[in-house]
Amino acid sequence: MNKIIEKEYFSKNVIKLVIEAPEIAHSRKPGHFVIIRVDNKGERIPLTIADADEAKGTITLVIQRVGVTSSKLTDLKAGDTILDVAGPMGQSTHLEKVGTVLCAGGGVGVAPLMPIVKGLKEAGNRVITILAARSKDLIILEDQIKEYSDELIVMTDDGSYGKKGLVTHGMEEVIQREKVNMSVVIGPAIMMKFASLTTKKYNIPTVASLNTIMVDGTGMCGACRVTVGGKTKFVCIDGPEFDAHQVDFDQMLQRLGAYKDQEMKAYEEYLKMHA
Repeated sequence: MNKIIEKEYFSKNVIKLVIEAPEIAHSRKPGHFVIIRVDNKGERIPLTIADADEAKGTITLVIQRVGVTSSKLTDLKAGDTILDVAGPMGQSTHLEKVGTVLCAGGGVGVAPLMPIVKGLKEAGNRVITILAARSKDLIILEDQIKEYSDELIVMTDDGSYGKKGLVTHGMEEVIQREKVNMSVVIGPAIMMKFASLTTKKYNIPTVASLNTIMVDGTGMCGACRVTVGGKTKFVCIDGPEFDAHQVDFDQMLQRLGAYKDQEMKAYEEYLKMHA
């Protein structure tokens, strides 16, 4: 079991948990994720490691309440324990000096982007980061991202903070004013699709993280199959990061919605039980 050391609300439905996991904290790298099981009747869900403190033996996770398991997890308090935290899993981010890197994070996708931004900066790159959300209250980890970014741009759909517009508007602005050698995009699948279409127009190599489609985390269940460059890949063992220009995002979006009705029904029942 893993104890929750700290709990913080970024917003009503986005919560940060600092969890005791010394072995994971020691060996994790940017891009790695863990598989969580809240209790012995719970499903397995993947969560990318947003940060780690090796000295304290803790890892940081950022969770958005969207269904039963994420609600069970974020209903826990500091001092409570989680049944299973397995990891680190997946392939770590390849970090090297390439020049100017444009990083774009949407919503809670900013959490897994944070260690990548830090790693890219420490590798000697010029890092320009764009944080995007529907409104000001959904922008997270701004100060932490800013610390490792040469430039930070905030975009909100409603214009309540930063610049008004979508993440792609901010990306176009940067690309048109200076040379970008590489891009990293992490967020909702629809956001990653259009962000990668934007960079594809300019032939900018782009990496996307697809961890939201995973279930088992070991390659056995097959739920995380995606088509990359015309070939079937398993996100949990081959990824979670892939060449964004080769990902079939339309197929991925279709598969992400396959159990939407069942998930919504289960969530509604959970809310009734805990009203």
